[in-house]
Amino acid sequence: MRINLQNLDNHSGNTDNICIMINPLAQELNDTLKGSVVDALISDMGRRLYFPNGIISQGGEAAKDAHAANGTIGMAVANGTPIELDSYKKNMPGLNPRETVAYAKTAGNPDLRNLWKQKLIEKNPSLKDKTFSTPILVPGLTAALSYVSDLFVDTDKPLLAANPCWDNYELITCARRGAEFHQFQCFNETGMNLKSLEDCMKADAKKYGSVRVILNFPQNPSGYSPTKDEAKAIVKIVKDIAESGAKVLVLSDDAYFGLNYENDIEPQSLFAYMADLHENVLAIKADGPTKEDFAWGFRSGFITFASKGFTEAQYTALTTKFMSAIRSSVSCSSTPSQSLVMHALQDPAHEAQKKELRDMLKRRYDAVRKFVNTHKSSVLTPLPFNSGYFMSFNVKTGNAEDIRKKLLAEKGIGIIQIDANTLRVAFSSIDEDKIEGVYENIYNVAEAM
Repeated sequence: MRINLQNLDNHSGNTDNICIMINPLAQELNDTLKGSVVDALISDMGRRLYFPNGIISQGGEAAKDAHAANGTIGMAVANGTPIELDSYKKNMPGLNPRETVAYAKTAGNPDLRNLWKQKLIEKNPSLKDKTFSTPILVPGLTAALSYVSDLFVDTDKPLLAANPCWDNYELITCARRGAEFHQFQCFNETGMNLKSLEDCMKADAKKYGSVRVILNFPQNPSGYSPTKDEAKAIVKIVKDIAESGAKVLVLSDDAYFGLNYENDIEPQSLFAYMADLHENVLAIKADGPTKEDFAWGFRSGFITFASKGFTEAQYTALTTKFMSAIRSSVSCSSTPSQSLVMHALQDPAHEAQKKELRDMLKRRYDAVRKFVNTHKSSVLTPLPFNSGYFMSFNVKTGNAEDIRKKLLAEKGIGIIQIDANTLRVAFSSIDEDKIEGVYENIYNVAEAM
């Protein structure tokens, strides 16, 4: 039994004091992390997580040493190769069965993980001489954020995010983890509202002794990334709070990384600056090819950890905790997606092809920018935007949902209502020659409300 009933009232059936025991394997990981910033930030669920010495770990041992026969993993194998139906193979002729139908490792293809780590350094040169974990592959960035919340968000460990933000943040925090969801005002009249971010982080630090903040750039729904000066200011805010003694988790949601359209944008992920900022800071990076490499349906993402002074043993323990979250939910990610990403990243034409699509998005951005800079509305005010897939409007009068519905019903144009005062437009999905007409209709419908 893994459940210890303490002070159980046999007459009333009261089980309010049920305590779930910690598995010895979990305790070993907790002991390795003891005294670290992770130890201070981790949730109750995070403390309970461990990677069992079961089918997966025993199968891993057998894969190395079972030279006579390997009867560990539940796959059908012939002559040492996974069996593959021709109906699958004919549609993936360039991949072998181990790249298509075989189970993937819990943390992902090791070669792909190491390649992604190399790419992180290429895209973020400040990471070159810094220590950080090997990225863990997850089934999409939503899963990455959900697993991070499993490990670090709890009833007394709230998550702080921008307002406005992607609606899934609140769903994960409140519905899944039963935690409070706090928000800072993302913008003021001139750009990022750094004072609101600082005030809200300090409030959480004072009340809880720790802060868990998610910073999403380019941001969904606004399509904004911090300037170089704003990025420096954010880093200083985090460092000051860490130096005050509070533990700070900074989760960089970099789903749209690299899609920058203005010259003053900070080109590197905030993760690159948080990685060795302070012993009280745990930096986490969530990214992947989903948006960055235009592979939306692959559902492949990565999670990477960094903290100043963290040892290899501690990185291994934290990675094992995270693998436990994967193992206990989806077991592992899709093998074909990983194989396709691996081959694409190794293709000499990959970066040039990405640039073509990014240039296309830049032209769409320029068309939107030109329109909003030359058209005024008494109802709609564009929020700051300079990157990514989206831009958003603040609805000054009326209701965003009413505008959305009327635009869809009368003009056949679909956009998203984020909240009562925010409308999001994904210019990424609108052909360049349609942008002016779409935005004219948005403005006209809003004015007519």
